[in-house]
Amino acid sequence: MLHTTCNNKGMGMVEVLIAIFLTSVAVLSILALQPSGWKAMAKSDFAGRAAEVLYNTLEDYQVRISNPCNAVTTGNQVQQTVTTSGEADAIQGDITYTVDVNIVQTNVDPQTFVVTVTVTWPGNTRGISESLSITRQEIYKFGC
Repeated sequence: MLHTTCNNKGMGMVEVLIAIFLTSVAVLSILALQPSGWKAMAKSDFAGRAAEVLYNTLEDYQVRISNPCNAVTTGNQVQQTVTTSGEADAIQGDITYTVDVNIVQTNVDPQTFVVTVTVTWPGNTRGISESLSITRQEIYKFGC
């Protein structure tokens, strides 16, 4: 059996100083991670909002192109700007996204179009991009 010496005096000054030092190091290391956490959160916020703008734009073009009564203009479309507030003019704290749309008619089927949407924002000129193949369908004919 292991015999240890035990005194009933409690923790000494050295132990207390070591505990304070270790706790301080732990707290400071957590605080050092704070700025990178805020940056990561901001990047994901920008990208998440851009994804919402991108998919809303794709859905809008899908609805328009699916209806054979609507004329489709191929090529680059007029560049749009979208604010996070949804207002026409940017207000304080708004993020302005730039939306570029390109429509190409496929060679395989003249009723099929490929829509490519690219959304960029300040600080990210590459942005995010997605393509969708859309076919005109008689079942969606409305307003002719």
